[in-house]
Amino acid sequence: MRRRRHALFLLFFLPGVATSSWVTRTPDIRDRLEASTAQMGWILFGLSLGSMIGILLSGRLTSRYGTRPVIVTGTLTIIASLALISAGVLLASVPLVTAGLAGFGAGIGAGDVAANVDAADVERATGATTLPTLHGCFSLGTVAGACAGIAATATRLPVHWHLAAVTLLSAAIFLYAARSVPAGTGLGTPGGSGTAGPRPAVWKDGRLLLIGAIVLAMALAEGAANDWLPLLMVDGHGLGTAAGSLVYAGFAAAMTAGRFAGTYFLDRFGRTAVIRASAVSGALGLLLVIFSDSALLAGAAVLLWGLGAALGFPVALSAAGESGPDETARVSLVAVIGYVAFLVGPPGLGFLGEHWGLRAAMLVVLGFVVSAAFLAPAVDTRRPAAVPPAR
Repeated sequence: MRRRRHALFLLFFLPGVATSSWVTRTPDIRDRLEASTAQMGWILFGLSLGSMIGILLSGRLTSRYGTRPVIVTGTLTIIASLALISAGVLLASVPLVTAGLAGFGAGIGAGDVAANVDAADVERATGATTLPTLHGCFSLGTVAGACAGIAATATRLPVHWHLAAVTLLSAAIFLYAARSVPAGTGLGTPGGSGTAGPRPAVWKDGRLLLIGAIVLAMALAEGAANDWLPLLMVDGHGLGTAAGSLVYAGFAAAMTAGRFAGTYFLDRFGRTAVIRASAVSGALGLLLVIFSDSALLAGAAVLLWGLGAALGFPVALSAAGESGPDETARVSLVAVIGYVAFLVGPPGLGFLGEHWGLRAAMLVVLGFVVSAAFLAPAVDTRRPAAVPPAR
Protein backbone atom coordinates (compact mmCIF):
# COMPACT_ATOMS: atom_id res chain seq x y z
CA MET A 1 0.00 0.00 0.00
CA ARG A 2 2.89 2.39 0.75
CA ARG A 3 4.43 1.78 -2.69
CA ARG A 4 1.00 2.22 -4.26
CA ARG A 5 0.47 5.57 -2.54
CA HIS A 6 3.94 6.75 -3.60
CA ALA A 7 3.21 5.71 -7.18
CA LEU A 8 -0.02 7.71 -7.11
CA PHE A 9 1.87 10.71 -5.73
CA LEU A 10 4.16 10.59 -8.77
CA LEU A 11 1.33 9.93 -11.22
CA PHE A 12 -0.50 13.01 -9.89
CA PHE A 13 2.76 15.03 -9.94
CA LEU A 14 3.49 14.19 -13.59
CA PRO A 15 0.38 15.82 -15.18
CA GLY A 16 0.97 18.88 -13.01
CA VAL A 17 4.49 19.32 -14.39
CA ALA A 18 3.28 18.71 -17.94
CA THR A 19 0.34 21.11 -17.67
CA SER A 20 2.22 24.05 -16.18
CA SER A 21 5.15 23.57 -18.54
CA TRP A 22 3.11 24.55 -21.58
CA VAL A 23 0.81 26.94 -19.67
CA THR A 24 3.76 29.12 -18.60
CA ARG A 25 4.90 29.28 -22.20
CA THR A 26 1.47 30.17 -23.68
CA PRO A 27 2.51 33.81 -24.40
CA ASP A 28 5.55 32.53 -26.32
CA ILE A 29 3.47 29.83 -28.03
CA ARG A 30 0.87 32.45 -28.99
CA ASP A 31 3.58 34.68 -30.46
CA ARG A 32 5.27 31.79 -32.25
CA LEU A 33 1.95 30.77 -33.85
CA GLU A 34 0.96 34.43 -34.43
CA ALA A 35 -2.46 33.66 -32.95
CA SER A 36 -5.07 36.09 -31.60
CA THR A 37 -6.93 35.50 -28.33
CA ALA A 38 -9.86 33.98 -30.24
CA GLN A 39 -7.49 31.77 -32.25
CA MET A 40 -5.88 30.61 -29.01
CA GLY A 41 -9.39 29.71 -27.86
CA TRP A 42 -9.76 27.51 -30.94
CA ILE A 43 -6.36 25.95 -30.35
CA LEU A 44 -7.36 25.20 -26.77
CA PHE A 45 -10.58 23.72 -28.13
CA GLY A 46 -8.37 20.81 -29.21
CA LEU A 47 -7.65 20.29 -25.53
CA SER A 48 -11.38 20.41 -24.80
CA LEU A 49 -12.26 17.95 -27.53
CA GLY A 50 -9.62 15.46 -26.43
CA SER A 51 -10.65 15.90 -22.81
CA MET A 52 -14.27 15.11 -23.54
CA ILE A 53 -13.31 11.96 -25.42
CA GLY A 54 -11.05 10.81 -22.58
CA ILE A 55 -13.57 11.68 -19.88
CA LEU A 56 -16.48 9.97 -21.60
CA LEU A 57 -14.48 6.79 -22.24
CA SER A 58 -12.74 6.61 -18.87
CA GLY A 59 -15.57 5.12 -16.80
CA ARG A 60 -16.36 2.40 -19.32
CA LEU A 61 -12.68 1.55 -19.88
CA THR A 62 -12.02 1.44 -16.13
CA SER A 63 -15.02 -0.82 -15.63
CA ARG A 64 -13.85 -3.21 -18.31
CA TYR A 65 -10.08 -3.23 -17.78
CA GLY A 66 -9.48 -1.73 -14.31
CA THR A 67 -7.70 1.49 -13.35
CA ARG A 68 -4.14 0.36 -14.14
CA PRO A 69 -4.44 0.02 -17.96
CA VAL A 70 -6.37 3.30 -18.19
CA ILE A 71 -3.82 5.17 -16.05
CA VAL A 72 -0.92 3.71 -18.05
CA THR A 73 -2.47 4.45 -21.45
CA GLY A 74 -3.55 7.94 -20.39
CA THR A 75 -0.10 8.84 -19.06
CA LEU A 76 1.63 7.52 -22.18
CA THR A 77 -0.75 9.65 -24.26
CA ILE A 78 0.20 12.73 -22.22
CA ILE A 79 3.90 12.08 -22.84
CA ALA A 80 3.47 11.48 -26.58
CA SER A 81 1.29 14.60 -26.88
CA LEU A 82 3.92 16.77 -25.20
CA ALA A 83 6.35 15.65 -27.87
CA LEU A 84 3.81 16.52 -30.57
CA ILE A 85 3.19 19.99 -29.09
CA SER A 86 6.95 20.53 -29.03
CA ALA A 87 7.20 19.61 -32.70
CA GLY A 88 4.23 21.84 -33.54
CA VAL A 89 5.84 24.85 -31.86
CA LEU A 90 9.15 24.17 -33.63
CA LEU A 91 7.36 24.10 -37.00
CA ALA A 92 4.96 26.95 -36.05
CA SER A 93 2.14 24.59 -37.00
CA VAL A 94 -1.27 25.37 -35.52
CA PRO A 95 -2.72 21.96 -36.56
CA LEU A 96 0.13 20.07 -34.84
CA VAL A 97 -0.17 22.08 -31.63
CA THR A 98 -3.95 21.65 -31.66
CA ALA A 99 -3.62 17.90 -32.25
CA GLY A 100 -1.05 17.67 -29.48
CA LEU A 101 -3.37 19.46 -27.07
CA ALA A 102 -6.21 17.14 -28.09
CA GLY A 103 -4.08 14.12 -27.21
CA PHE A 104 -2.94 15.82 -24.01
CA GLY A 105 -6.56 16.40 -23.00
CA ALA A 106 -7.54 12.82 -23.82
CA GLY A 107 -4.67 11.47 -21.73
CA ILE A 108 -5.51 13.63 -18.72
CA GLY A 109 -9.26 13.09 -19.07
CA ALA A 110 -8.94 9.31 -19.10
CA GLY A 111 -5.91 8.81 -16.88
CA ASP A 112 -6.77 11.25 -14.12
CA VAL A 113 -10.35 10.04 -13.70
CA ALA A 114 -9.01 6.49 -13.33
CA ALA A 115 -6.30 7.74 -10.95
CA ASN A 116 -8.95 9.40 -8.77
CA VAL A 117 -10.92 6.15 -8.64
CA ASP A 118 -7.73 4.37 -7.57
CA ALA A 119 -6.97 7.08 -5.01
CA ALA A 120 -10.48 6.85 -3.55
CA ASP A 121 -9.92 3.10 -3.16
CA VAL A 122 -6.68 3.81 -1.27
CA GLU A 123 -8.51 6.30 0.96
CA ARG A 124 -11.21 3.73 1.71
CA ALA A 125 -8.69 0.96 2.38
CA THR A 126 -6.48 3.01 4.72
CA GLY A 127 -9.20 5.08 6.40
CA ALA A 128 -6.97 8.16 6.12
CA THR A 129 -7.71 11.39 4.25
CA THR A 130 -5.58 11.02 1.13
CA LEU A 131 -7.14 12.84 -1.82
CA PRO A 132 -6.16 16.40 -0.77
CA THR A 133 -2.52 15.30 -0.47
CA LEU A 134 -2.63 13.51 -3.82
CA HIS A 135 -4.09 16.57 -5.50
CA GLY A 136 -1.44 18.55 -3.65
CA CYS A 137 1.11 16.50 -5.58
CA PHE A 138 -0.53 17.65 -8.81
CA SER A 139 -0.23 21.25 -7.59
CA LEU A 140 3.36 20.63 -6.51
CA GLY A 141 4.00 19.46 -10.06
CA THR A 142 2.51 22.67 -11.40
CA VAL A 143 4.85 24.67 -9.13
CA ALA A 144 7.88 22.72 -10.35
CA GLY A 145 6.80 23.07 -13.96
CA ALA A 146 6.04 26.76 -13.53
CA CYS A 147 9.44 27.46 -11.97
CA ALA A 148 11.12 25.68 -14.85
CA GLY A 149 8.93 27.64 -17.26
CA ILE A 150 9.93 30.95 -15.65
CA ALA A 151 13.59 30.02 -15.95
CA ALA A 152 13.13 28.94 -19.55
CA THR A 153 11.26 32.17 -20.37
CA ALA A 154 13.85 34.36 -18.63
CA THR A 155 16.74 32.67 -20.46
CA ARG A 156 14.77 32.66 -23.74
CA LEU A 157 15.09 28.93 -24.08
CA PRO A 158 13.08 27.93 -27.17
CA VAL A 159 9.72 26.45 -26.26
CA HIS A 160 10.31 23.27 -28.27
CA TRP A 161 13.51 22.45 -26.38
CA HIS A 162 11.82 23.18 -23.06
CA LEU A 163 8.87 20.88 -23.82
CA ALA A 164 11.18 18.19 -25.18
CA ALA A 165 13.03 18.14 -21.84
CA VAL A 166 9.73 17.90 -19.95
CA THR A 167 8.74 14.99 -22.19
CA LEU A 168 11.88 13.05 -21.22
CA LEU A 169 11.38 13.81 -17.51
CA SER A 170 7.74 12.69 -17.69
CA ALA A 171 8.77 9.43 -19.37
CA ALA A 172 11.27 8.71 -16.59
CA ILE A 173 8.67 9.36 -13.85
CA PHE A 174 6.16 7.14 -15.62
CA LEU A 175 8.56 4.21 -16.00
CA TYR A 176 9.36 4.34 -12.28
CA ALA A 177 5.81 4.74 -10.97
CA ALA A 178 3.57 2.68 -13.25
CA ARG A 179 4.85 -0.69 -12.06
CA SER A 180 3.52 -0.08 -8.52
CA VAL A 181 -0.11 0.46 -9.54
CA PRO A 182 -1.98 -2.82 -8.90
CA ALA A 183 -4.27 -4.46 -11.42
CA GLY A 184 -7.95 -5.13 -10.79
CA THR A 185 -9.09 -1.92 -9.09
CA GLY A 186 -12.34 -0.58 -10.53
CA LEU A 187 -13.29 -3.70 -12.48
CA GLY A 188 -17.02 -4.12 -12.96
CA THR A 189 -17.92 -0.56 -11.99
CA PRO A 190 -21.18 0.83 -13.33
CA GLY A 191 -21.01 2.14 -16.84
CA GLY A 192 -19.07 -0.68 -18.44
CA SER A 193 -19.61 -4.23 -19.54
CA GLY A 194 -19.33 -6.84 -16.88
CA THR A 195 -21.15 -4.82 -14.26
CA ALA A 196 -22.49 -7.00 -11.51
CA GLY A 197 -26.07 -6.16 -10.57
CA PRO A 198 -28.23 -3.22 -11.61
CA ARG A 199 -26.66 0.16 -12.17
CA PRO A 200 -27.69 2.67 -9.49
CA ALA A 201 -29.02 5.95 -10.88
CA VAL A 202 -26.36 8.06 -9.15
CA TRP A 203 -27.16 11.00 -11.43
CA LYS A 204 -30.60 11.17 -9.79
CA ASP A 205 -29.12 11.67 -6.31
CA GLY A 206 -29.81 15.30 -5.34
CA ARG A 207 -26.94 15.58 -2.87
CA LEU A 208 -24.49 14.11 -5.36
CA LEU A 209 -25.55 16.65 -7.99
CA LEU A 210 -24.95 19.47 -5.52
CA ILE A 211 -21.49 18.07 -4.81
CA GLY A 212 -20.96 17.95 -8.56
CA ALA A 213 -21.96 21.62 -8.82
CA ILE A 214 -19.33 22.51 -6.21
CA VAL A 215 -16.71 20.58 -8.16
CA LEU A 216 -17.77 22.30 -11.38
CA ALA A 217 -17.32 25.75 -9.83
CA MET A 218 -14.00 25.12 -8.11
CA ALA A 219 -12.49 23.11 -10.97
CA LEU A 220 -13.43 25.90 -13.37
CA ALA A 221 -11.58 28.36 -11.11
CA GLU A 222 -8.50 26.14 -11.20
CA GLY A 223 -8.72 25.41 -14.92
CA ALA A 224 -9.22 29.07 -15.85
CA ALA A 225 -5.98 29.94 -14.08
CA ASN A 226 -4.13 27.03 -15.63
CA ASP A 227 -5.15 28.01 -19.16
CA TRP A 228 -5.27 31.80 -19.01
CA LEU A 229 -3.48 33.29 -15.99
CA PRO A 230 -0.14 34.10 -17.69
CA LEU A 231 -1.94 35.72 -20.65
CA LEU A 232 -4.38 37.43 -18.27
CA MET A 233 -1.50 39.09 -16.45
CA VAL A 234 0.37 39.93 -19.68
CA ASP A 235 -2.57 41.24 -21.72
CA GLY A 236 -4.86 42.36 -18.90
CA HIS A 237 -2.36 43.91 -16.49
CA GLY A 238 0.60 44.77 -18.72
CA LEU A 239 3.19 42.46 -17.18
CA GLY A 240 6.09 40.94 -19.11
CA THR A 241 6.02 37.27 -20.06
CA ALA A 242 8.44 36.21 -17.30
CA ALA A 243 6.45 38.17 -14.70
CA GLY A 244 3.22 36.62 -15.96
CA SER A 245 4.73 33.17 -15.50
CA LEU A 246 5.89 34.17 -12.01
CA VAL A 247 2.33 35.12 -11.05
CA TYR A 248 1.14 31.73 -12.28
CA ALA A 249 3.83 30.07 -10.16
CA GLY A 250 2.44 31.97 -7.17
CA PHE A 251 -1.03 30.62 -7.94
CA ALA A 252 0.32 27.08 -8.17
CA ALA A 253 2.27 27.50 -4.92
CA ALA A 254 -0.84 28.75 -3.12
CA MET A 255 -2.81 25.75 -4.35
CA THR A 256 -0.05 23.40 -3.25
CA ALA A 257 0.07 24.91 0.24
CA GLY A 258 -3.71 24.77 0.52
CA ARG A 259 -3.88 21.12 -0.46
CA PHE A 260 -1.07 19.91 1.79
CA ALA A 261 -2.51 21.87 4.73
CA GLY A 262 -6.03 20.75 3.88
CA THR A 263 -6.10 17.64 6.07
CA TYR A 264 -5.45 19.72 9.21
CA PHE A 265 -8.23 22.22 8.48
CA LEU A 266 -10.69 19.53 7.41
CA ASP A 267 -10.13 17.59 10.63
CA ARG A 268 -10.44 20.75 12.72
CA PHE A 269 -13.30 22.64 11.06
CA GLY A 270 -15.12 20.14 8.84
CA ARG A 271 -15.85 20.06 5.14
CA THR A 272 -18.63 22.65 5.01
CA ALA A 273 -16.61 25.39 6.69
CA VAL A 274 -13.54 24.64 4.58
CA ILE A 275 -15.43 24.70 1.28
CA ARG A 276 -17.25 27.90 2.24
CA ALA A 277 -14.01 29.63 3.28
CA SER A 278 -12.36 28.40 0.08
CA ALA A 279 -15.13 29.86 -2.07
CA VAL A 280 -14.92 33.22 -0.25
CA SER A 281 -11.14 33.31 -0.68
CA GLY A 282 -11.36 32.43 -4.36
CA ALA A 283 -14.10 35.00 -5.00
CA LEU A 284 -12.13 37.76 -3.27
CA GLY A 285 -9.03 36.93 -5.28
CA LEU A 286 -10.96 36.93 -8.56
CA LEU A 287 -12.64 40.25 -7.69
CA LEU A 288 -9.28 41.93 -7.17
CA VAL A 289 -7.75 40.41 -10.31
CA ILE A 290 -10.74 41.51 -12.42
CA PHE A 291 -11.33 45.02 -11.06
CA SER A 292 -7.99 46.22 -9.69
CA ASP A 293 -5.88 48.34 -12.03
CA SER A 294 -2.80 47.69 -9.91
CA ALA A 295 -0.73 44.87 -11.37
CA LEU A 296 0.94 44.39 -7.98
CA LEU A 297 -2.39 44.03 -6.14
CA ALA A 298 -3.75 41.73 -8.84
CA GLY A 299 -0.64 39.56 -8.64
CA ALA A 300 -0.98 39.30 -4.87
CA ALA A 301 -4.71 38.53 -5.17
CA VAL A 302 -3.85 35.49 -7.28
CA LEU A 303 -2.66 33.86 -4.03
CA LEU A 304 -6.20 34.13 -2.63
CA TRP A 305 -7.52 32.71 -5.90
CA GLY A 306 -5.15 29.75 -5.60
CA LEU A 307 -5.94 29.07 -1.95
CA GLY A 308 -9.65 29.23 -2.74
CA ALA A 309 -9.44 26.74 -5.59
CA ALA A 310 -7.19 24.28 -3.74
CA LEU A 311 -9.57 21.99 -1.87
CA GLY A 312 -12.81 22.02 -3.84
CA PHE A 313 -11.98 19.12 -6.12
CA PRO A 314 -10.43 16.63 -3.62
CA VAL A 315 -12.91 17.37 -0.80
CA ALA A 316 -15.86 16.92 -3.13
CA LEU A 317 -14.47 13.60 -4.39
CA SER A 318 -14.17 12.35 -0.81
CA ALA A 319 -17.72 13.50 -0.07
CA ALA A 320 -19.02 11.85 -3.24
CA GLY A 321 -17.57 8.50 -2.20
CA GLU A 322 -19.39 8.71 1.14
CA SER A 323 -22.68 10.04 -0.19
CA GLY A 324 -24.32 6.66 -0.82
CA PRO A 325 -23.85 3.14 -2.15
CA ASP A 326 -21.47 2.29 -5.01
CA GLU A 327 -18.53 4.52 -4.19
CA THR A 328 -16.78 4.05 -7.53
CA ALA A 329 -19.78 5.16 -9.60
CA ARG A 330 -20.22 8.26 -7.44
CA VAL A 331 -16.54 9.24 -7.51
CA SER A 332 -16.44 8.67 -11.28
CA LEU A 333 -19.47 10.91 -11.88
CA VAL A 334 -18.13 13.79 -9.78
CA ALA A 335 -14.63 13.40 -11.26
CA VAL A 336 -16.10 13.60 -14.77
CA ILE A 337 -17.98 16.80 -13.85
CA GLY A 338 -14.79 18.24 -12.40
CA TYR A 339 -12.65 17.43 -15.41
CA VAL A 340 -15.27 18.76 -17.81
CA ALA A 341 -15.11 22.09 -15.95
CA PHE A 342 -11.31 21.98 -15.56
CA LEU A 343 -10.48 21.12 -19.16
CA VAL A 344 -13.49 22.08 -21.28
CA GLY A 345 -14.72 25.26 -19.58
CA PRO A 346 -11.61 27.49 -19.82
CA PRO A 347 -11.30 27.48 -23.64
CA GLY A 348 -14.75 29.05 -23.81
CA LEU A 349 -13.37 31.95 -21.80
CA GLY A 350 -11.07 32.68 -24.75
CA PHE A 351 -14.04 33.41 -26.99
CA LEU A 352 -15.50 35.72 -24.37
CA GLY A 353 -12.09 37.30 -23.87
CA GLU A 354 -11.83 38.18 -27.55
CA HIS A 355 -14.90 40.42 -27.25
CA TRP A 356 -14.79 41.58 -23.62
CA GLY A 357 -11.15 41.08 -22.63
CA LEU A 358 -9.83 38.30 -20.41
CA ARG A 359 -10.43 40.26 -17.20
CA ALA A 360 -14.13 40.65 -17.96
CA ALA A 361 -14.39 37.00 -19.07
CA MET A 362 -13.33 35.94 -15.57
CA LEU A 363 -16.65 37.30 -14.25
CA VAL A 364 -18.13 33.97 -15.36
CA VAL A 365 -15.68 32.12 -13.12
CA LEU A 366 -16.45 34.51 -10.26
CA GLY A 367 -20.17 33.76 -10.50
CA PHE A 368 -19.59 30.01 -10.25
CA VAL A 369 -17.21 30.35 -7.29
CA VAL A 370 -19.72 32.51 -5.37
CA SER A 371 -22.38 29.85 -5.90
CA ALA A 372 -20.11 27.22 -4.31
CA ALA A 373 -20.22 29.11 -0.99
CA PHE A 374 -23.98 28.59 -0.82
CA LEU A 375 -23.78 24.92 -1.86
CA ALA A 376 -21.07 24.06 0.69
CA PRO A 377 -23.31 22.09 3.15
CA ALA A 378 -23.74 19.36 0.51
CA VAL A 379 -20.23 18.03 1.21
CA ASP A 380 -21.05 17.24 4.85
CA THR A 381 -22.11 13.63 4.29
CA ARG A 382 -22.68 13.11 8.02
CA ARG A 383 -25.88 15.13 7.77
CA PRO A 384 -29.12 14.00 6.13
CA ALA A 385 -29.53 15.13 2.56
CA ALA A 386 -30.98 18.62 2.39
CA VAL A 387 -32.69 18.01 -0.95
CA PRO A 388 -34.85 15.20 -2.29
CA PRO A 389 -33.49 13.02 -5.10
CA ALA A 390 -33.74 14.69 -8.49
CA ARG A 391 -36.46 13.35 -10.75
